[in-house]
Amino acid sequence: MTFVLQWIRYRRGKSVPQKADLLSTVAKERISYDELLRATNALSESNLIGSGSFGSVFKGVLRSGTAIAVKVFNLQLDAAFKSFDTECEVLCSLCHTNLVKVITSCSNLEFKALVLEYMPNGNLGKYLYSHNCFLNVRQRLSIMIDVTCALEYLHHGCSSVVVHCDLKPSNVLLDEDMVAHLSDFGISKLLGDDESDLYTETFATLGYIAPVSTKCDVYSYGIMLLEMFTRRKPNEFEGDHSLKQWVSYSFPQAVMDVVDANLLNSTGNRLQKELDAAASIMKVALDCCAESPARKTNMKDVVAMLQKIKIQLIAC
Repeated sequence: MTFVLQWIRYRRGKSVPQKADLLSTVAKERISYDELLRATNALSESNLIGSGSFGSVFKGVLRSGTAIAVKVFNLQLDAAFKSFDTECEVLCSLCHTNLVKVITSCSNLEFKALVLEYMPNGNLGKYLYSHNCFLNVRQRLSIMIDVTCALEYLHHGCSSVVVHCDLKPSNVLLDEDMVAHLSDFGISKLLGDDESDLYTETFATLGYIAPVSTKCDVYSYGIMLLEMFTRRKPNEFEGDHSLKQWVSYSFPQAVMDVVDANLLNSTGNRLQKELDAAASIMKVALDCCAESPARKTNMKDVVAMLQKIKIQLIAC
């Protein structure tokens, strides 16, 4: 059977592996520390494409020509060891279109790194706040649906529930087709059957203990959805004010006052349709951020609601 398939591929002139084949081939091979150094030009500053709490990410190119992202953990931080172990445990057992694919890992006493699929369009945060790029209503909605699908899989499609715990635009990566992939599972949690008994130390306020459940991700997703369509960062607000409150005060009568001004370039009937869509999206976001646990939605509901809004937008 293998011979026949190879023969057919040869006859069709497809002997050169495509991107998916290259990644599959790389995944079957172990990549050495020396190979990673060669691929990233010795982890040079010119190859640095991002940095986070536990390490830095470098772009690399393997001998095969495959572009990769190498996430190198800062082992001077004790938390980095746990972050590496968590990402390995979580990501290596998951498979979804909207999750960043882990190709392999490289680990010794002095070096720990994950080799990831490279995302040429970078992270959503840089794209959303760039002065050189523009995301229209449909693009923003499609990206957030991608993120919702990833969360739906983590919350409802795995044998053990996975809570990401760190949803934000910088942890959403965009491929060459602007498809979103959720990344950075360094502080995520695998939940068993009894979620209520699981607690974790929050990284936002060290020393405090907070319960972890899928509701944490739903709330964070709601905030990110508001940020996506207002283009306002949650940390811009001071005192008792918050992004959620700012939107709530203007919703639904004055949505135009809070929606990203870059989205108001349309005219006439089209502008009204897009404003209606923005209002519907913000209602979904506010439902995700509801204070009462009983009122909070789940990611299955969010997927359905956003898909419906997307169909209405396409029709207009």
